[in-house]
Amino acid sequence: MKILAVIPARYDSQRLAGKVLALIGNKPMVQWVYEAAVNSKVFTKVVVATDSQLVADRVISFGGDVEMTSPKHSTGTDRVAEVATRYQEFSVVVNVQGDQPFVTSQMLAELVTPYLEGESPEMTTLACPLNQETGYHDPNVVKVLCGQKQQALYFSRSPIPFYRNPIEVPVFHHLGLYAFRQDFLETYTQLPSTPIEQCEGLEQLRVLEHGYTIRVCQTAKAVVEVNTAEDLVKAQHLVLETA
Repeated sequence: MKILAVIPARYDSQRLAGKVLALIGNKPMVQWVYEAAVNSKVFTKVVVATDSQLVADRVISFGGDVEMTSPKHSTGTDRVAEVATRYQEFSVVVNVQGDQPFVTSQMLAELVTPYLEGESPEMTTLACPLNQETGYHDPNVVKVLCGQKQQALYFSRSPIPFYRNPIEVPVFHHLGLYAFRQDFLETYTQLPSTPIEQCEGLEQLRVLEHGYTIRVCQTAKAVVEVNTAEDLVKAQHLVLETA
């Protein structure tokens, strides 16, 4: 099975412009992500997708593969899908977010495990146990509830479920990594945006609202994502502490 990993790396990020090139330790953030994807050994090819020549030049300088994409894409998934059209021989396409410098090879392998085991879900994503004390009421921590076959029932920034009765219900912390069957990725990009997706600001809800399924794969814990200047400082300090 041929699996393509695409790292969308937009330079003009709304919350932190240029973050994919910000140094963490002695490497730009995009290089951390690229090396983790390559080291996972589950991808046939890894490529960075960007509309910025600055990003492209930096990727080339550390020996990475890069594809230029349209500057008109509103989401990373759209950027991934454009690149995927150039690699039709790949049956699975993975969106490895460019703002997750500490993503691990194990996490990426867990994301594609169903495909490696011969299954063919439309789409997979990753989740880990939720820290109820710090994450349950935090709108920046996306929660996901799953059905009996580990298919996503709902994603939300709100505390879910509502505990009317004292019953233990597994609720997970959703991590923004996605794998798609190649044909479904093309379908997904044609789906109109949906009301609940727009309300929550969670792109993956579009899939559920249109009646498709998302398999939720499990990993041990979350890693630091870089969305703000504060997150970047935290990531830089984390590297210094572990050096």
